[in-house]
Amino acid sequence: MIVNKSFRQNFSSNKKFFFDLFIFILLILTVSLLLYEGSEKLGYNWQWFRVPSFIFTYDNDIFIPGPLLQGLMVTLKITGLAFVLTFVIGLGVAILSLSQSFVGNSLARIYLEIIRNTPLLIQLFFMYFVVSPIFNISGFWAAVIALSLFEGAYASEIFRSGITSIDKGQWEAAYSLGGNTKFAYINVVLPQAIPRIAPPLAGQAIALVKDSALVSTVAIYDLTMQGQSIISETFLTFEVWFTVAAAYLVVTLLLSWTLDRLARSFKSAW
Repeated sequence: MIVNKSFRQNFSSNKKFFFDLFIFILLILTVSLLLYEGSEKLGYNWQWFRVPSFIFTYDNDIFIPGPLLQGLMVTLKITGLAFVLTFVIGLGVAILSLSQSFVGNSLARIYLEIIRNTPLLIQLFFMYFVVSPIFNISGFWAAVIALSLFEGAYASEIFRSGITSIDKGQWEAAYSLGGNTKFAYINVVLPQAIPRIAPPLAGQAIALVKDSALVSTVAIYDLTMQGQSIISETFLTFEVWFTVAAAYLVVTLLLSWTLDRLARSFKSAW
């Protein structure tokens, strides 16, 4: 009975994945057709044959990553580190905002108001040009911290909503076992809240990947910056930007699928 239920769930999940994949391929073909028709009218000379060398090449059977692949690795590294810090910052700020401490509540409120009411680009500039020289932080880590602080403000509201959705009786049950607030959070509240907030957290992770493109404005050679550099040298504007966009799309789709599977596994485990 349990095996059949699990099989049906996996089949339904895979069916949805392949349907989404089919829609994605159909969309790509449609956009490609429109671009082809448009380029014919504009007289644009497509040179897609030059794009693979910007991704990777082989020299004497040695794999050599191209600038776009190198930029993608930097993007993945930035988003990976920033997501971990976003999780920590979001959870910490959420706990502070729900605490009985006046100082904790005030700090959380000030942080949220400043971050959510200023553009990410300005925060990146401030972190890179002001904070980074003072504390001798590299440009890479300045970008990671700026992204983490920005996304952490939104993640904290997700955590807060998930924590407040837990019935008060669960808190009382934790305290009746002799536990303190830390015990209640770790053993009772968060294990129930995380499956509920997993979908919006996954959406925040995807937003983080897309927002990471702004680090190119502070001379970080991520995927977007590498694309700009290639275009300035080759003038392959459309080919390079479409390749960069496709790379971001593939990353976000894989991330969405992976986080969805993890959320399902975590939810079934609890």
